[in-house]
Amino acid sequence: MTLHNPGFVGGDEPWDNSSLDLERRYRLGSEVTSLSLSRSSSSEKSDPLENLNINFRLTSSMSMLNVFCFQLFFSMYPDRDNPWRMLAVSPTDSFSMNLTDFRDNALLKLQLGGPFTRGAVDLASQEYLLVQVEQSEQPGQRRRRTQQVIHNWTIPVHGERSDQMLVTKTFEIDPIVITIQAFLRDDEVVPLSMTHQSLYVTVETQVAIAGVILAGVYVLIIFEIVHRTLAALLGSFAALAALAIIGDRPSLVTVVEWIDYETLALLFGMMVLVAIFSDTGFFDYCAVKAYQLSRGRVWPMIIILCLIAAILSAFLDNVTTMMLFTPVTIRLCEVLNLDPRHVLIAEVIFTNIGGAATAVGDPPNVIIVSNQDLHKEGIDFASFTGYMFLGIILVLLTSFPFLRMLYWNKKLYNKESIEIVELKHEILVWKQTAQRINPASREETAVKCLLMQKVLNLENLLRKMMKTFQRSEENPPDPPFIKIIFFRPPQHRITDKVLLVKCVSVLGVVIFMFFLNSFVPSIHLELGWIAILGSLWLLVLADIQDFEIILHRVEWATLLFFAGLFVLMEALAQLQLIDYIGEQTALLIKAVPEDQRLAIAIILVMWVSALASSLIDNIPFTATMIPVLINLSQDADVNLPIKPLIYALAMGACLGGNGTLIGASANVVCAGIAEQHGYGFSFMEFFRLGFPMMIMTCMIAMCYLLATHIGLGWNM
Repeated sequence: MTLHNPGFVGGDEPWDNSSLDLERRYRLGSEVTSLSLSRSSSSEKSDPLENLNINFRLTSSMSMLNVFCFQLFFSMYPDRDNPWRMLAVSPTDSFSMNLTDFRDNALLKLQLGGPFTRGAVDLASQEYLLVQVEQSEQPGQRRRRTQQVIHNWTIPVHGERSDQMLVTKTFEIDPIVITIQAFLRDDEVVPLSMTHQSLYVTVETQVAIAGVILAGVYVLIIFEIVHRTLAALLGSFAALAALAIIGDRPSLVTVVEWIDYETLALLFGMMVLVAIFSDTGFFDYCAVKAYQLSRGRVWPMIIILCLIAAILSAFLDNVTTMMLFTPVTIRLCEVLNLDPRHVLIAEVIFTNIGGAATAVGDPPNVIIVSNQDLHKEGIDFASFTGYMFLGIILVLLTSFPFLRMLYWNKKLYNKESIEIVELKHEILVWKQTAQRINPASREETAVKCLLMQKVLNLENLLRKMMKTFQRSEENPPDPPFIKIIFFRPPQHRITDKVLLVKCVSVLGVVIFMFFLNSFVPSIHLELGWIAILGSLWLLVLADIQDFEIILHRVEWATLLFFAGLFVLMEALAQLQLIDYIGEQTALLIKAVPEDQRLAIAIILVMWVSALASSLIDNIPFTATMIPVLINLSQDADVNLPIKPLIYALAMGACLGGNGTLIGASANVVCAGIAEQHGYGFSFMEFFRLGFPMMIMTCMIAMCYLLATHIGLGWNM
């Protein structure tokens, strides 16, 4: 089929020339429209911001130079090729190995795999391995003879020899002998695997490099120099280049293993479910019903949405909650002529707060209640949920008034009329549709040109409407507390009831399986598998013929961002950043006088966890801090109970996700879906609202922790 429109194609003019001319007209029209709209709507913006944007364009060449340098460094060093040595030790048979290839190296990185457990070692009653690294210090001005220095590393052994675990320790010495001895109750043999690696720089240098890389990623995201997905990929590549420089370059297989595929599978499966669900008209129907329920009152509606999101996220994954809530919220705001960005940011903040209330609401809580050493200390599902639930209730009660105070001077409704807002959104949708068409054939080129002509016509209409709107009177300001919008919303109905029944059935089963996965340990299906299987079932039941339409609605940029973020966080962990934060926190706690140590420890763990979780992923940080806090509580010189420290860690790790846009997975997912609908919000827009909320909620949580553990003595 050949498309022909004599309105914009000449008689004998070649089609290619006409399409190129139309593309030039389209770009010119878009530039003119953006300039005219910016002049009319951005009179509040100052010239320094425009100069800043020009400077950001100039930094693109610097970014290319940095990428070239990273690639050069990465290609100069080979992958680490350290074969694993298989060995076995027993109480009567130890292992010893001489090292002769560690000249001019700063560190020894030793890795052992075996039936180990976490936590401190009780030398009197527990089985353990003793790893001794012997160093020979050469004679100097103060010593006339060579002195032998031995560094001990004690590793607890699992009683049933069942759990295989990989442990790593770095020694800042020039070793010559490694000895492994087993201290067991019987003469059993413990099988082990061991490898060692020489590193060229010290731990402090590695931490400094990791801090510079993390700061660079945040600069790229905060100032929007590049898209956040590209920023995460550049940061991960820079961290890999740094590992290559220090002599610890991982292989491609290792880097791929760093990616958390369960999270990616959960995101992908839920994206497919929501994409099919949106074809039923259910989101539009819910938006109109929510409007009728709130009777057009904005703030009661926002409070209801935030409260429901917080309650659901206490039992569901935060990502799942936001993937279901974001489309409904966007349609509701379009009906009420509100700016969806402010409402979405409020919702995702309360989603993160509600997720901290239970043991299954947020990944850090799941990691804590799954730790067997903490089970022995009395931190189980019931006690953890009861304590956290009470604290989060107090946080929620104070968060709603504070949110209203933050939004006091913000214009929640759009400045333009609803006709102009809908026309702008329609232009954006047509532009995105035209950009997604690949003009591989004559027919596809014709369709793309028709869409671009449609965009030009709509932009001309928008300019006329903007001129008319500017001549009219300005909108009245918001009333001090409640704004009531009087207009009749459109009567949205369910468009496909059969598909709705199928979607509700599958989604209900998926959510039910999420609950069972949290409470029934005999079900061996993770959240990612449940989401993937649910999407497959719905694809079969819905009889989707054009699968590419569904794939177009998947947020591939968000999935790629998480993949890059996982690699970045693991690479920073390999650069000792997370371990360094935990060790420095423990040293600060030990330096405090004993009568004030518990209060200072709660405050320090709380705020370090909150600030670190707003900058880095809270999952590896929580997993790293748990053994640090366990060892700290079992230290006889420190004498601290474990429960206050763990609860402070959980509060800080969960509430700290509200600090920045990439502080929690739900934040990124919500921003990606909003961007797909044409309402994306930047890092700074989220930071202006999320960071004050994080400070306030952490203050309330800190007061709750101090009141219960210092005032009431709930430490047992």
